[in-house]
Amino acid sequence: MSTMTLDLPTAVRDEVSAAVEAGIYADEEAFVADAVRTLLAARPDVREAVACRLYERGVYSLGKAAEWSNLDVEQMKLALHRREIERTAPETPEEVEAMARAALRTSGRDQS
Repeated sequence: MSTMTLDLPTAVRDEVSAAVEAGIYADEEAFVADAVRTLLAARPDVREAVACRLYERGVYSLGKAAEWSNLDVEQMKLALHRREIERTAPETPEEVEAMARAALRTSGRDQS
């Protein structure tokens, strides 16, 4: 785990502290982690943008970015294209096979 320092407006800092003092969260980090998860669940556009950036950095493969953003692979490719992010091929053979099987199932041509 790495450390991140945030400068929060006083009002937000007071709200975070109050949530911890009320026993709703164990600490400020738990509050912020929950807030980020909630934001990402509520905002598919943010999930897509984050997935694209993580793909661009090489953190996520195409399949992982698609899965994380709740998009199919073709939608993920379009999202990368819209953001002018060049696609690479860091996918493992297993991921390529899984994407191919998913495409066959979607098309109704799955033979298994």
